[in-house]
Amino acid sequence: MNIEDIRRVLIVGAGTMGQQIGLQCAMHGYQVMLYDIDLAALDTAQTQIKMYTGHLTAQGRLAQGEVEAVLARIIPTSDPQQAAEADLLSESVPEDPALKGKILAQFNDICPAHTLFTTNTSTLLPSMFAEATGRPAQFAAFHFHQFVWESNVVDIMPHPGTAAETVALLELFARRIGQIPIVLKKENYGYVFNAMLSALNRAALSLAAGGVASVEDVDRAWMVVMKTRIGPFGILDVIGLETAWDITEYWAKALHDHQLQANADFLKNYIEQNRLGLKNGQGFYTYPNPVYQQPGFLTGE
Repeated sequence: MNIEDIRRVLIVGAGTMGQQIGLQCAMHGYQVMLYDIDLAALDTAQTQIKMYTGHLTAQGRLAQGEVEAVLARIIPTSDPQQAAEADLLSESVPEDPALKGKILAQFNDICPAHTLFTTNTSTLLPSMFAEATGRPAQFAAFHFHQFVWESNVVDIMPHPGTAAETVALLELFARRIGQIPIVLKKENYGYVFNAMLSALNRAALSLAAGGVASVEDVDRAWMVVMKTRIGPFGILDVIGLETAWDITEYWAKALHDHQLQANADFLKNYIEQNRLGLKNGQGFYTYPNPVYQQPGFLTGE
């Protein structure tokens, strides 16, 4: 297969990242099947994608006259057979290697033999479920950042069994959809940026969960010293607190790490209050006008 043979993209998982990856592909002319087993998730995804196009037109990233055609290229479905006719699969389901392996094995049975399989996992290694895909040579991590059209770096992380041709095709495809590919020389938890971000998030959560400092003061300290417009808890809101909890809870259990478990429990308190982050308008902060963007926040006034 060559790059011109990639025309249809299957997105498995209609959450925040699946929505953004699908929209990015559609904006660059690709036919997109957006698959999720949950019909409510697909309805939410369609609404959110339309909202994204509104923001993108306002920013001048997408012409108003192109919106209808872009949206028409995204077909939501809960039927795996309908979704299967794809040249490239991008998986964005919760951070559980067993679940990822199960879903990719399902699609291996119904996708064409040439289909490339990729995972958008944030912190897991592709080798953890490469064999389950049934096509390990055609499988690699292909990880995007939020928002895909702004933070347009994509990590390509092969596992030891990934074919060189697969990596080369993913590099070309990344550029075709407006991304800057970062090819890792070997597997690494968290890729490049996420490895650094995970360390920041752990430190921030540990400070707040341990009662050392408030959420606002942790962000204030980071923003003032590093001269950034957002702090670690604002970033966690963008990531989504459910996603952050999935990752933290998984590694807390896997590593028997008491501090990570305390951090996961801290996140869980917010989730139980339906404070999920930017996606539902309230997380550590309330949106669309979070307090960290208001005058006086940095000085604590």
